[in-house]
Amino acid sequence: MATPHSAVSTLIQKLLDDPNVAHNDMFRELMQAGLQDLVNAEASATIGAAPYERTSERKNRRNGTQSKKISTTSGDVDINIPKLRHGSFFPSLLSPRRRVDKALHAVICQAYIDGVFTRKVDDLVKALGIDSGISKSTVSRICADIDEAVEEFLTRPLTHTWFPYVYLDATYVDVRRGGGVHNKGGRAISQAVVVATGVSALGRREILGMAVGDSESTDFWTEFLRNLRERGLKVSTDTDPLGVALVISDAHGGIKAATTAILPGAGWQRCRVHFARNVTQKLGSRHSKPINALISAVFAQTDPQALVAQYKQVTTALRSSCPDVADMLTAAETDLTAFTGMPVEHWQKIWSNNPIERLNREIKRRADVVQVFPDRASVTRLIGAVLAEQHEEWQYGERRYLSEISMRKLAHTLYDPDDGVHDSADAVGVPDMQFMIGA
Repeated sequence: MATPHSAVSTLIQKLLDDPNVAHNDMFRELMQAGLQDLVNAEASATIGAAPYERTSERKNRRNGTQSKKISTTSGDVDINIPKLRHGSFFPSLLSPRRRVDKALHAVICQAYIDGVFTRKVDDLVKALGIDSGISKSTVSRICADIDEAVEEFLTRPLTHTWFPYVYLDATYVDVRRGGGVHNKGGRAISQAVVVATGVSALGRREILGMAVGDSESTDFWTEFLRNLRERGLKVSTDTDPLGVALVISDAHGGIKAATTAILPGAGWQRCRVHFARNVTQKLGSRHSKPINALISAVFAQTDPQALVAQYKQVTTALRSSCPDVADMLTAAETDLTAFTGMPVEHWQKIWSNNPIERLNREIKRRADVVQVFPDRASVTRLIGAVLAEQHEEWQYGERRYLSEISMRKLAHTLYDPDDGVHDSADAVGVPDMQFMIGA
């Protein structure tokens, strides 16, 4: 709990001592101090001890803090949220899921006003009591507030750290298009929602961006990646290899072409899970199982040379029985084994697109509630809110996606001591995490 000597008490005394102090600034400081005291009190209750307190009731320990900007009626304030040595902590008063719930409510309200109905949305409208009356101005205000927060998140600079790994994928949602006012009478068409996630220098995952378009064309992917680069996504060069080292995706030609054009220093890893699905499509479910099991043996290797040797051995073994699959393996060898240039500790996390596919399932779970979005803006509103909340969960999560030690190893791997640019990785401070995050 907050003590009598908290920052709130100090600020109140300051206000009493100097009635001429700027009230707007003072109220904002009071709000910040009050929220900080509440967060600290909840953290102490969770841990079982106040900072520096010795007690037998202690269940955990503090491990630094992470800043979070909170919007209040008195302005934006920065709150320091304690991190724990074991597990994670997020204060209940900040309601981490409120933004997504508000976004979903706003999209349903907009669908009601615009006359865009499905059976599921109609049931939700009645359950929420929206059909009893809601004004367009109210919906517009709610949407504007959410859109501002989502826009700020999706356009934030990406210069704060280095992202060696970038995952790209797309999912599809139905959007009402082509009608009259508010798209009434229009038809539902499929729209591509593309998402990029990255792993930072500290081994934590972050949402990098999203966009909505008619299809996954090369031009669309190129524009999307160009936007990430303009926001500060760092590109690898011969003199500075600490940029995007590897892009992981399925074998979509537009992604590969856009990666080559916009992220020229990056390698491209073809998702091995998608490749297995391609084999299944070629042979059928029953016949593909033993073939995919044989191919999986390649990825059981823990040494780059052994893995490449096993890859060639499997390809040769399949040449007589399944020549089509052997041809697929030969053509895809470079793309399927790009991960072997990275530390072995990272292999299982970077040889497939599974991490971002799990994120897409969460997106689809929310989108399925709406079924048909009233317009593109409502897609960005809801899915952007989902991504913002997932991003925060990753930042406050208990575990890093990749360990700090393995990220140092990656930096050493990318700096070739024989390239004539640097005498050694140590000479440029690669072991210093501050160097890696661009501080």
